[in-house]
Amino acid sequence: MFGIKGLLTNVLTGASATTSALMIVVAYSDRINPVDHPLLACLGMTMPFVIIANLVLLVAWLFIKWRRSWIPLVGLLLSYGAIRTYFPLHGAGKAPEGCIKVISYNVCGYAGNKDNPACLDSICNYLKSQNADIVCLQEDGAPDREKINSLFPYNDTLRIVYGEGAVNILGFHSRFPILKREKIDIPSQTNGSVAYYLRIGRQTVLVINNHLESFHLSPEERQGYNDVLNGNVDGGKAELKTRSLVKKVSEGKARRAPQADAIHRYIEAHRKYPIIVCGDFNDTPISYTRHTIAQGLIDCFAETGTGTGVSYNQKGFRFRIDYILCSDDFKPFRCVVDDNTHSSDHYPIVAQLQLDGFFNKRYLKK
Repeated sequence: MFGIKGLLTNVLTGASATTSALMIVVAYSDRINPVDHPLLACLGMTMPFVIIANLVLLVAWLFIKWRRSWIPLVGLLLSYGAIRTYFPLHGAGKAPEGCIKVISYNVCGYAGNKDNPACLDSICNYLKSQNADIVCLQEDGAPDREKINSLFPYNDTLRIVYGEGAVNILGFHSRFPILKREKIDIPSQTNGSVAYYLRIGRQTVLVINNHLESFHLSPEERQGYNDVLNGNVDGGKAELKTRSLVKKVSEGKARRAPQADAIHRYIEAHRKYPIIVCGDFNDTPISYTRHTIAQGLIDCFAETGTGTGVSYNQKGFRFRIDYILCSDDFKPFRCVVDDNTHSSDHYPIVAQLQLDGFFNKRYLKK
């Protein structure tokens, strides 16, 4: 009997050591360039599963043999930075008066969803209710441009034309004057990145709106993935569908890597300005894309948010892929993913930023 117990303990020890090591590898997988190692770069997508596995083993050891609880604990502690990025836990602190309110929102071409097909009005009403200072929109193919432009004194769009009649639009709306616009040269025919220079108080502030390459999954591939998750596919077909999905995901990550590199270079070349970076990165918090763009910047949700911050809300693909980042010229407050509005396949992400030397008197009006 003792032999069996000892064997089980050794097996559990081996499983704990493996899971703890995997936790560390996954936590630092965002340093792996997908162009060189596309499959390894996908490890970050397993982050919630390895966190749960290590927590389960930690609790198990506390009841079975508490002295060995150090094994999963080491993995969790060495991965603390990545865990905090993926699943921050902050209180709902109050933003001080005078903050700049920023929204980033992929509006899905105002095509809506099954619950809200007529969504131009609802998105306009939402933005009006938020009373934001800066709004970065992706897939901003508004059927009535004046309706949304009327909400802000300064507006601009970047049209990316590809294929026959296909257009992707990045929209920018601001209460601050736009001094100039620069398109950032990223390797993509369908997506884009654009920098705006704003006059805020006496300072010139750089705001970058991004929409990076998607995984280009067809509706059939998405449904196939959901079928695999729900166990509706037999073993052989499930393996084929999983292999196909992993291939598509790794290819998407490899396409985004040079885009992230280009945006990072632009940010580094313009460090003299206070910087805000917004957009749909189409990648998770533990990814080369997010890690590269966020270098030297503050991830506002990781710094002030709570939970996973799921921003892409389609069934089976629930991840945080929308971001607001800022340079240390700003102090972020109350960054949230607003899941109370259902007008797109994304939720908007909202942050309040306090800029050194700027006080917005608009917030003092009664």
